[in-house]
Amino acid sequence: MKDGLLTDRQREVLRHRRQGLTQQQIADIIGTSKANVCTIEKSALENVRRARETLQFMYTLDARFLCEIPSGEDLLSVPDRIFREASGRGVKVRYDTIGLINRLRESLPEHLQSRFVKDAIQVYLNDDGEVYFE
Repeated sequence: MKDGLLTDRQREVLRHRRQGLTQQQIADIIGTSKANVCTIEKSALENVRRARETLQFMYTLDARFLCEIPSGEDLLSVPDRIFREASGRGVKVRYDTIGLINRLRESLPEHLQSRFVKDAIQVYLNDDGEVYFE
């Protein structure tokens, strides 16, 4: 039975992985091979990634481009740049400095490396002060 984009088996594997179980331990529990658990987990994570991208697109429909954070930028300087750009447009950002950094880390972890922006990031802002990253 499917619920959303994940099958029951995919949800089960992800729950077990979140609990810290290895793929072999999960395979033993659900009665399959480690290779099959690996395939199930990989498919589930791909579905989650695609769902996130789709949601990100939907959220940014009412948002406007705010600025670009270039690669090499220190992550700690990003909030000041966003606050300054938003202020120039008369919009108050919904997050404080730490909240904004955490939101960025959660949204695009693959674009960050340690304290630095690895790949350029597009920043969008809607009139309610909600910030989105792409």
